[in-house]
Amino acid sequence: MDGRLATLADRVIEVLEQQGSRAEPAWAGRRDTIVGVLRDDHPAGAADERPDAVAQLAGVFGLDECEAGILTAAVAPDLDATFAAAYALIHDEPTRTRVSVGVALNLVGIGTLSAAGHAYLAEGSALRRSGLLDVLGEDTFLSRPLRVPDRVVGALLGDDSPDPLVAALAIDSVPVRLDETALLSDALERGVPLCWVHSRPGTAGIALAAGAFAAVDVGHVAVDLSRCPPSRAYADVVAAVCREAALQQAGLVLVGAELLTVEGRISLLQVLELAAVPVIAVSTAPWDPTWSRRSPVQVEAPVLPPSVRAELWTAELGPSVVTDDPYWRDLVSLRLTPEAIVKTARQAGAEAALAGVPLTALTARDAARSLGADAVPGATRVQAAASFSDLIVADSVAADLDRIVGWARLHDEVMTPHGPFSKGGKGRGITALFSGSPGTGKTLAAHALAGELGLDLYRVDLSAVVDKYIGETEKNLERVFHQAESLNVLLFFDEADSLFGSRSEVRDSRDRYANLEVAYLLQRMEQLDGIAILATNLRGNLDSAFSRRLHFIVHFADPDPATRRRLWEHHLLGVTVDPSDPVDIDELSRTMELSGGDIRNIVLAATFDAATQSSGVGQRHVSAAALREYGKLGRRAPATGLEAIAEAAPATTRGLAAGRGR
Repeated sequence: MDGRLATLADRVIEVLEQQGSRAEPAWAGRRDTIVGVLRDDHPAGAADERPDAVAQLAGVFGLDECEAGILTAAVAPDLDATFAAAYALIHDEPTRTRVSVGVALNLVGIGTLSAAGHAYLAEGSALRRSGLLDVLGEDTFLSRPLRVPDRVVGALLGDDSPDPLVAALAIDSVPVRLDETALLSDALERGVPLCWVHSRPGTAGIALAAGAFAAVDVGHVAVDLSRCPPSRAYADVVAAVCREAALQQAGLVLVGAELLTVEGRISLLQVLELAAVPVIAVSTAPWDPTWSRRSPVQVEAPVLPPSVRAELWTAELGPSVVTDDPYWRDLVSLRLTPEAIVKTARQAGAEAALAGVPLTALTARDAARSLGADAVPGATRVQAAASFSDLIVADSVAADLDRIVGWARLHDEVMTPHGPFSKGGKGRGITALFSGSPGTGKTLAAHALAGELGLDLYRVDLSAVVDKYIGETEKNLERVFHQAESLNVLLFFDEADSLFGSRSEVRDSRDRYANLEVAYLLQRMEQLDGIAILATNLRGNLDSAFSRRLHFIVHFADPDPATRRRLWEHHLLGVTVDPSDPVDIDELSRTMELSGGDIRNIVLAATFDAATQSSGVGQRHVSAAALREYGKLGRRAPATGLEAIAEAAPATTRGLAAGRGR
């Protein structure tokens, strides 16, 4: 570097002396001072005392000697203020301390009228495309100043601090060796400039790319374009990340590459193809041949195999977690990416240390589900506490629920990866529809299923998932399905009529896209690798094409008198009753055609009324609560069975008054 600055100083002195015919004494005085300092600080023929950083950059970015000279001329005022003063004198403007295009070309001996001179600094040239220097302003081309970014100046001085923009986009990556790794590593060894990894949510795209660089013994920089600040142009970001990887002499793993495929950004894919380092782009979208004349090497990212997940968990959790832990299988069954495994293990370790308890597979599993539930808008993680003992349903419904549990427990034995049911592109999961009137037990049954299987329940709020913007609903649903598959939870769509209803006749563009949303859902349900329960109040609205994709359709009929009696007994169990006013369960079961949810509401209200009067629950309380419940439902209350209401109401009023008096 010292030798390059000495050579540049000689050329600057030569230019200044050529301008020496000027008569102004003040100008000549400043020139003589600057020339003297340049000769003292950068003597002719000075040998390099430090590594030639410009030559190193030229080797990395593929610059020729002229381009290296232009870069030296542009960076000189950032390294030595005397060059800034010299450039101001050459330009005859005190504030123009950066070298202009014309002066830079002159200093390296390139004619300003030559095509080569223009090509060296034109838009798309190696110097500008690589982000090594900027041509500023809108002045005439030869008058525009050249600026070297601070990150490049730092690199030339030996400062390895990353660009702050790139640091904000940086993500952790966990290299793994998979079957697909060989395809990428072979492409890297052959000098393929761009590889495209199609990575659906939940697949190991980032780890696959990182593993490919590790396989060829090359470091890498991993960044996520989705973290790009709204105020920054994608062109600047792409240039910055490509430059940073080259400055670190590493490959680039570019996550979120699908953001470059929208209209107006396609040209940035060519920037990746021309980058100074190999690039592996990780995208949720597959490669489209129309994006570029050259197709990159394309790889489909897989879901991380259980064996690799087990290795990562073991490495992260340490010897304190052993494979005979009863929750070890549950932990390994979580279909997490390598990055999520590392993050979860660290979170679990921190929580265990804070609580002063040992780190176990159970704490790691709980940490994974906790982190995952927070990642999906519109989905709420519920730790199921119900069981089948809490369900009062018809025998046929109970039998169907038992069959679902049996399927889930024998799932891995029957649905083997290469078994007879693995063909045809169908998913390996279990899907069921619960239909029936409100309050018949659909939601409780879903919670009971999760409780029996030892799974958490993921309740989906469709109002937060369905989006008015075209295409967003599919993205939201994909995030929900991915989280359900990754965390091995029971996915529950409650009150799903709005999305799972019959596909409508197409009358306008909105109808067409609404039908596309349903079609996407049908396809995604087929590919599900997990358990999904859908609940609807209106069985008749269900599309027949949707029904064919369901393994179970369980109808929760309105309870008959015998079932209603069991419901009354179940909800009154443990409630303190008034022996002087016994509850007539036979009469209630026979006359009140109510669902289990309605009966629960009545018993709860009656219990509060009785507590207000400091008494046990009596028929008067139940009758009054039943009358109010019928009013809420907009239904006429049966005359039989509620005859005590007229007498109970005054007693209730007196009880309230007495309570206030106390």
